[in-house]
Amino acid sequence: MLQRETLPLKHKTILITGVSRRKGIGYAIARQCAAFGASIITQHYQAHDEQQDWGADSLEDVSAGIKAEFIEDATHTHYSANFEEEQAPATLFQAIAEQGAVVDAVVCNHAMSGNDGTLMEMNALSLSRHYTVNTQSSLLLAQQYVKQFNSKNGRGKVIFMTSGQELGPMRGEIAYAAAKGALASLTETIADELADHGVNVNTVNPGPVDTGYMTDDLWQSLKPKFPFGRMGEGEDPARLIAWLLTNEANWITGQVINTEGGFRRG
Repeated sequence: MLQRETLPLKHKTILITGVSRRKGIGYAIARQCAAFGASIITQHYQAHDEQQDWGADSLEDVSAGIKAEFIEDATHTHYSANFEEEQAPATLFQAIAEQGAVVDAVVCNHAMSGNDGTLMEMNALSLSRHYTVNTQSSLLLAQQYVKQFNSKNGRGKVIFMTSGQELGPMRGEIAYAAAKGALASLTETIADELADHGVNVNTVNPGPVDTGYMTDDLWQSLKPKFPFGRMGEGEDPARLIAWLLTNEANWITGQVINTEGGFRRG
């Protein structure tokens, strides 16, 4: 059959981390997966958003936006989890199991940003915090996911997120670049290991996406770098990620995929 499935994620339950703001990439991923028929579980940690310039969003509005894309009897549940805590990934999956849910795919979209600096400004605490949230928790989430995954339900999927650190410098973001770059470097190894469990593993670099930080001055300075004349939007990487979760992408694993709209780094 060459026809495409209308609802390729129907009867699937997708866990997406870092979904707390309607301007965020995680929110766009959740809505796209919902439109493909999936039930959605999201993780958030509003204390991090409250420390950022953009501030926190209404979780009720976030949930309503996801539910607006639902098909038939799909559901949305959400949990707060602080991934600076070592046990948070295990606790999250325990809470999900207690609700009787089994996760069919996980998207590790969360990230710690800020509290960073140049090499000469760097300190051990900043490096440790970024590693714990951006790298360690993603690996532990993948581990917990595989423990509860049942291959009888079809191919499993893990998606990590990176930021294209290998494509060009990220001045002033040493801790973030190191932590996120580690996920890209580990992708092929983890994909090889989890193939034995019937699980695909890929990493997506969403490229520069306006998640609420863009100013007019910053856009004017960046505009020449975008050949299509616009900044990336959350829906751009969301469409790729949702597709990677479908059966159409079952032959793709161990890849770091960039979706940058031709962003010119030179």
